Amino acid sequence: MSLNSVNTNMGAMVALQSLNRTNEALNTTQKRVSTGYRVSDAKDDGAAFAVAQSVRADVAGLTAANEQLGGVKGILDTALSGLNKVSETMVKVRETLVRLADDTLNTDQRAQYEAQYEALRTQIQNFITDATYNGRTLLSTTAPAGGDITTTRNEAGTTYTLTSVDGLGTMVIAAAPTDAATAQAAIAAGGDWGNVNTVIANALNQYGSDSRYVDAQIAYNRDKLDALDGGLGALIDADLAKESARLQALQIRQQLGTQSLSIANQAPQSLLSLFQG
Repeated sequence: MSLNSVNTNMGAMVALQSLNRTNEALNTTQKRVSTGYRVSDAKDDGAAFAVAQSVRADVAGLTAANEQLGGVKGILDTALSGLNKVSETMVKVRETLVRLADDTLNTDQRAQYEAQYEALRTQIQNFITDATYNGRTLLSTTAPAGGDITTTRNEAGTTYTLTSVDGLGTMVIAAAPTDAATAQAAIAAGGDWGNVNTVIANALNQYGSDSRYVDAQIAYNRDKLDALDGGLGALIDADLAKESARLQALQIRQQLGTQSLSIANQAPQSLLSLFQG
């Protein structure tokens, strides 16, 4: 092929191909700089993008699980607070019951202790009734507020169940004994106050363990989120320092390629001198 042709300019074609490659590389680098991602969509790297989407789904699932566990922690903390107050009040119930077992009390004194006893009974029921969080409670087995609570604990949707206290919500301490003998019998037999104390002790142990587990699960999920985010960043994040240097180099190459193409386009004009007299 003749190089002295106005129909075919090989120099311009080569320069244009080089400029096009430079522009493509520049567009890729500009996209990485503007998005911060080496892989921002499937066109950049289909396999890496598919993996990234899967990891993002895990991250979203773990985040949602921790949010749900946060709500469960609120229910547990509320239940434990209620149980602690009930337990403290039961100590006073026992104290008052012992006083009522004293046969030396006169009528007025017994009436005062009976009133105190009834006030404590009311407080206990109020503590149990008020131990709700977001409309749910573990201190009752009666729906819709009470009953077992099942929550998700990880991105796979694996569940964890909190068992509600059986009978505490409906258990009522017997009315104040009206004489010393009845009070003495109640203390000797354990009575309703003894049964409630047993239920409370079991519930405190159970929910204390549940609370520690939920705290540990939340902490583990956070650690796992950090690990997933780190892996995701290593997979798709752009090295902005490297891309910045590459951007400057490509911009210079683009300028040089444009100049080279301009020079190549002017080459056929030299053929005009062959036809000048």
